[in-house]
Amino acid sequence: MLYGTVPSVGDRVSRLVLGSAAFSLERQDLVASLLDRFVAAGGTTVDTAREYGDGESEKAIGRWLRQRDRRDDLVIITKGAHHAPDLTRRVTPAAISDDLTASLESLGVDTIDLYFLHRDDPRVPVGPIVECLNEHHAAGRIRAFGGSNWTTRRLDEANEYAAAHGLQGFTAGSPNLALAVANEPMWPECVSVAGDREALTWYRARQFPLFAWSSQASGFFSGRFSPNEITDPNVARVYYREDNWERLRRAREIAVRLGATPTQVALAWVLHQPFPTFALIGPRAESELLDCLNALEVRLTPADVAWLNLEGDE
Repeated sequence: MLYGTVPSVGDRVSRLVLGSAAFSLERQDLVASLLDRFVAAGGTTVDTAREYGDGESEKAIGRWLRQRDRRDDLVIITKGAHHAPDLTRRVTPAAISDDLTASLESLGVDTIDLYFLHRDDPRVPVGPIVECLNEHHAAGRIRAFGGSNWTTRRLDEANEYAAAHGLQGFTAGSPNLALAVANEPMWPECVSVAGDREALTWYRARQFPLFAWSSQASGFFSGRFSPNEITDPNVARVYYREDNWERLRRAREIAVRLGATPTQVALAWVLHQPFPTFALIGPRAESELLDCLNALEVRLTPADVAWLNLEGDE
């Protein structure tokens, strides 16, 4: 396993982060097998959210924590303040506090290591949000916090406010980052930095930790899709574009050279960025988890990284 450092969290944050959007109490046996295998491979970091299954994902992880007594071995990430189903925005101190309280109860823990705001509302000032998160930090409910689907401009606003008022700022971001570049958000009001040179320069200049959701581009590199056959309408809507098919071709070429799979090459590309990246993975079977873990063995040169993204010479 590879590890990285996140301020106020520590230096044992696994670079592969086990996502849990599909976790539920009804699938507890699968949840346990995935968590057991992940931890046995050195994985330390698990990502969930209040939104996932209306708390079912958090409850399933909480049950595993109690059964295995492994709380001290894990970095727990969860997220709150997601928009309502009708897209009513809930990025308010009250909603943050309600969601955080519910997450702590569902997980059965006293402290969440890294708390992300699942969405942003750029119409509201950052000050009350930063102050609310600092109150929970001071109370020991969260160790660090960040913004999922927050733009770099809003992250700057939040951290400038924190610095001006002697408060803790956001320590990480969690936008989409994958080798494939999205045509449009997979879900409403999500933020992707794939192909966004300005945003990627921002993360590199600040060496700001980035937790990449959909790091494998929803299976685009899995071999299930081709320009003439792409059965998932959402994948077609988001990723069908000529430059992505060329990225897939190049990933296949490098995979043959390295004895890997194109999916592993695409995942390794995320992990080889010139700033701290942590790739969220969402396996639904142990075989898929093993495929992701093997991506840690893929070593890309800077030239490989550039060429995969259609930069530089072959």
